[in-house]
Amino acid sequence: MPEGWFRGQEKYREFDGVPLEDQPVLVVGVPGLGLPTEPTAYEGRLPVEYEQLDLPVGSIEDAFTATIGSNRGEINWKMLCWPDVPELGFPGESTHAEVTLLFNTPTRELDESADDHTVLVHVRSAAFDGGQMNEPYAHWLAEQVELAVIGPGQPS
Repeated sequence: MPEGWFRGQEKYREFDGVPLEDQPVLVVGVPGLGLPTEPTAYEGRLPVEYEQLDLPVGSIEDAFTATIGSNRGEINWKMLCWPDVPELGFPGESTHAEVTLLFNTPTRELDESADDHTVLVHVRSAAFDGGQMNEPYAHWLAEQVELAVIGPGQPS
């Protein structure tokens, strides 16, 4: 996956006051072809994040799945736009329109292992008079790809 950028974890405020050029390459971010080969570069920096912008759906999933194997990971598509569905009273949505594909884990924190994958559909949380207004919209979105919502909404 040489086309994207990798970035490792850093501790909170670890590099306050340290010039950018003196920070470890995995903290600043490095293209795939520039990843360090020495294992010590990864100490305290795992897991790493991989970012590649403006890719169409279907262009990265197979390579990503092969790369992570049985490890946990996620692909997150942001800056989407859910369509208007006037016949059902659903306005379009772009502020919180995302899809997250979780590999080998059911959580975005990647803290639990699983033998399958989970798809999260993100819609804006909007509760009025104790009722969740956008949950029906999430169900409608799932139906468009012949799937169903299988779990409760996650509080933000």
